[in-house]
Amino acid sequence: MKSSSVLSSSGSTLAADPGRQAFLLLRTVFTVAPLVFGLDKFTNLLADWTVYLAPVATSVVPLPVQTIMYIVGAVEVIAGIAVAVRPRFGSMLVAVWLLGIIINLLLLGSFFDIALRDFGLLVGALALNRLSPRKSRQPR
Repeated sequence: MKSSSVLSSSGSTLAADPGRQAFLLLRTVFTVAPLVFGLDKFTNLLADWTVYLAPVATSVVPLPVQTIMYIVGAVEVIAGIAVAVRPRFGSMLVAVWLLGIIINLLLLGSFFDIALRDFGLLVGALALNRLSPRKSRQPR
């Protein structure tokens, strides 16, 4: 019985190409997670996101905390879409965004565990960037 396997752009099967598998896993995670967390900034179903914002942010951006979270959510949704469409660019956008989140958490002086987790995610976003093809719109 012949197995059905997906061919990559180079003609090799997806099952035989661990680099391609890693790329697809990372692109999927860095598309879905920013979309989910970004949309949740509008509903606060998963968390009360306002507790994660350092007070210095509201002194720099004189807006209510929830309004800042709406902006954060919009940026995260855009980042998720960017990873899906242009993974090389989108992964760098996510990496820079995660660096900003880490700095915010360190300034807050708490949630160091989340800052460390986000550092791991930042490294994953950089790995996605390295695995991303230069021209992401090539037929697969």
